[in-house]
Amino acid sequence: MTVQALSVAANSVSANVLAGQLYEFINRPTPVLLAATSSAAGINATFLVGGVAILNDQPISQANRFPVLPDDVVTALRRARGRLVLTFRNTTAGALTVNASVDVG
Repeated sequence: MTVQALSVAANSVSANVLAGQLYEFINRPTPVLLAATSSAAGINATFLVGGVAILNDQPISQANRFPVLPDDVVTALRRARGRLVLTFRNTTAGALTVNASVDVG
């Protein structure tokens, strides 16, 4: 499980949250679960798996806490394979905090 807490600056997009992580590249079909929350409304997530957009700039929960399963599950894949790219876009005029959990395997 990879857990990230990050701040996304106003009107910007984060770098790949999973860059450099152990499970950034998946060589065989593996289950992947993404759960995420933000500190306020205005954060959108993009999740690419093997170059395919699973989420494309979709809003996430603004619960302002660590993700709770199953309430804050954004997507669950049964057979993911390839590079995982997860970014967050802030659509507001102020910095927001994102809490994300990616469970691989």
